[in-house]
Amino acid sequence: MARKSDDTTRRPGERVAKVMARAGLGSRREAEEWIAAGRVAVNGVVITTPAVNVLPQDKVTVDGKPLPARERTRLFLYHKPRGLITTRNDPQGRKTIFEVLPQTLPRLISIGRLDLGTEGLLLLTNDGGLARILELPETGWLRRYRVRAHGRVTQAQLDALRNGVEVEGVQYGPIEATLEREQASNVWLTFAIREGKNREVRRMMTALGRKVLHLRRIRIGPLHLGTLGSGAFRELTPDEVDALYRAGTAKRDAAPAGPRGQ
Repeated sequence: MARKSDDTTRRPGERVAKVMARAGLGSRREAEEWIAAGRVAVNGVVITTPAVNVLPQDKVTVDGKPLPARERTRLFLYHKPRGLITTRNDPQGRKTIFEVLPQTLPRLISIGRLDLGTEGLLLLTNDGGLARILELPETGWLRRYRVRAHGRVTQAQLDALRNGVEVEGVQYGPIEATLEREQASNVWLTFAIREGKNREVRRMMTALGRKVLHLRRIRIGPLHLGTLGSGAFRELTPDEVDALYRAGTAKRDAAPAGPRGQ
């Protein structure tokens, strides 16, 4: 039986939760929850804090089982359909994307989320470290959405969002929005945002007094949805993954001063 320890002595290496996430077991947050629950041991000693560094020669186990051999980093573009949620388990019993993805895929985690009624581009990976880099605010990837809403909106109203806006006590940063066209009683718009706060586009439209009828994410940074059909996915090549990783790391490291670049 593994012994318990709360030793958080500083040592070389990487945080154990990061190593677990990279092994494809789940997100770093999930790994930290397993640690807090006493399910993780390092060299036979149960740990209860994620503030532990491990080296390649250390033996990390979860529920007594060693971590799987690290897979190569894989990244998928997925066209999430409406009516699915992006968490692995849902207390309300709603269907998740992981229930409909092919079982032949590795264990994946989503990079960010799309709500139940939103479709479009979602990134999936087996590498928790890559997911964390691309999710960091410092990375600042531009996320572009196409919106169909009921009612009329002027370009002047949309331009006002460039200065940011407060909705229901939440402050949102600058938003680029463009009126594409009007069709009967509806309008088509594009929104470009960087923060990715929960339901941000929908709340912006509510602030304008308009109801979103259809919302699709079409771009994340340099990655485009393109012609990928609903429910379809495409795996990025190793070269594409490496380029994205380098770009994300460069943006993170360059972020401390001034506005974030695209």
